[in-house]
Amino acid sequence: MFLKAGLLSLLLLLASRVFGVLRETALAAAFGSSGMADVAIVMLTLPDWLAGVLVSGALAYVLLPQWAKESAAQQNATQNRVARRLLWGSLMLAGLMCMAQGSLAALLVPEASAALQGTARDAVVWSALALPAAMLAGLWATRLQHERDFVGLYSANLVVNGVLIAALLLLGFRGAEPGAGRTLGVFLLMAVVLRLLWQGWRMRHLRRNVLPVTSSSVEPPLPGWRIWMWAALGAGLPLTLPFVARTFASGAGEGALATFNYAWKLVELPLVLAIQLVASLAFPAIARTHAASASGIGPTSADAMATAVRNALVLAWTLACAAAAALLVGAPVIASLLFGWGRMEVPALEQIAAWSRVGAWGLLPQALLSVALTVLASVGRMRFAVLAYLLALALLLVVGAVGWTAGESLMWGLNAGFVLAALIAGSALGAPALRHWLPLRALLAPSLALAVVAWIAHWWGGAGAAAVLVRDLGLKQGFSLVGIAFSAIFVVAAGWFSGPGLRQALRS
Repeated sequence: MFLKAGLLSLLLLLASRVFGVLRETALAAAFGSSGMADVAIVMLTLPDWLAGVLVSGALAYVLLPQWAKESAAQQNATQNRVARRLLWGSLMLAGLMCMAQGSLAALLVPEASAALQGTARDAVVWSALALPAAMLAGLWATRLQHERDFVGLYSANLVVNGVLIAALLLLGFRGAEPGAGRTLGVFLLMAVVLRLLWQGWRMRHLRRNVLPVTSSSVEPPLPGWRIWMWAALGAGLPLTLPFVARTFASGAGEGALATFNYAWKLVELPLVLAIQLVASLAFPAIARTHAASASGIGPTSADAMATAVRNALVLAWTLACAAAAALLVGAPVIASLLFGWGRMEVPALEQIAAWSRVGAWGLLPQALLSVALTVLASVGRMRFAVLAYLLALALLLVVGAVGWTAGESLMWGLNAGFVLAALIAGSALGAPALRHWLPLRALLAPSLALAVVAWIAHWWGGAGAAAVLVRDLGLKQGFSLVGIAFSAIFVVAAGWFSGPGLRQALRS
C-alpha cells in the first residue's frame, strides 16, 4: 500500500511540476520577455506565494502533529476554527492590498512603463481577490495530506495550471490585446475556485458518520503563537529568497523580471523533483532512527541514524551534481525548447541560459542544506534553520541594496546565500556529528566528474549557444540533448563506480 501510494504521489508530483513548466512555456509564448510578461507573472504567482509564505508550510508543521492526537470530530472542529481565522485574515489582507494597489505595483514591478502601470495595479487587485481561496486551499491541502489522499493533494495544482495554461494559450492566439490582464485575472479566479471545488469534493467523506464535538467533549486548544511563528518562518523564508531576487531583477528594465523567472525555473525543476524529494523521502527514516537513538532502543541506533543521513547526503549531492552538469552543458538548448516559442526573442533566451548556468552551482549547497534541514527538523532544532535562511536573505538584500541587480549577479547572490545557510545549518548539527555523518569520499567522485564537465563546457564555449540561435536545426539540438544526457549519466556513473556509497543509498 505504501509503495503504491508513494509511486502515485511521485507521478502526480511530477505531472504537477511538468504542468508548471508548461505554464511558463505558454506564458513565454504569449508575452515573451515583455513588460506584460512581468505583470502576468506577478499576478499569477502572488496569491499562492503569499499563502505559502504566511500559512501553507506552517499549517503542515503545526496541524499535522495536532491532528495526529485528535479524533475525526476534533480534527473537523480544528479545521473549521483555522478556516474561519484564515478567511478573516485573508479578507483583511486582500482589502489592504486593494487599497495599496499602486504602491504594491510599484514595488513588485518597478520598471513597468506608463502604459502598463494601470495593468500592474489591476494585477494586484486580481491577486488580492484570489488570496482568500489560495489561503483556504492551503488548509485543505494540509488536511488531504493528513488523510493521505495523494490524488486530491497533488492533482489540485493540475487543476490550477490546466486552467491557466488554457488562458495563456488563448491569449497567445489572440495576441497581446489591451484587455489581456483582465482576461488573465478572470481565469485566475476561475482556477483557484475550481481548485477549492476539487479539494472539497475529495474531502466530502470527512464529515460523513462523524459525530460533532459537543460541549462535554474536550476540544484540544490550538498551538500557541510561537509555534505558528517559527513554523511560518521555517516554511516561508525558502520561498522568499527567489521572490526577492526576482523583484530586484525587475529593476533592470521591462522583461527582466520574466527573464529571471524563466531562468530560475530551469534551476527549480531539478531542485524540487530530485534534491528536495530525496530529503522528503529520507525524513521518516531519519526521524525514526533519531527517536530510537534518543530513547536508547538498540545498541546500534546511533549508527543507523548516521547511515540514514549519509545515504540521503550521497544521493542528494550526486543528483545535484548531475543536474548542474546538465544545465552547464545544455542550458541554451533547454531554454530554447521550453521558452523559445511565440514572442520570445533570442537575446532573452541567451540571458535565460546564462543566468541558469550560474544558478546551477547553487544546487550543490542546496543539496546539503535540504538534508541538514531535514535532520534539524527531526531533532527539533528548526530555529537554526530559520537563522540560516534569515542570514541568506540578509545577504541577498545587501546584494540588491548595493545595486548588483543584474540577473547574473543576483544568481550569484542566491548561491552565496545558500552556501551561508548550509554552513549555518551544518554548524548547528555540531562538529562530531558532521565528522560521523559527512561521507566525504562518496561525495568526491561526482564532484570531480562535475568539474570535468564544467571545464569541457567552458572550453566548448559558444557551441551550445549556437543551438539557441539556430532554432530550425533539429540535428544541432539533438546533439545538444545527447550531450546533456551524457553529462548527467557521466556524473552519476562516477558516483556509482567509485564506491558503495551511491549503491547503498539507492538500496536503502
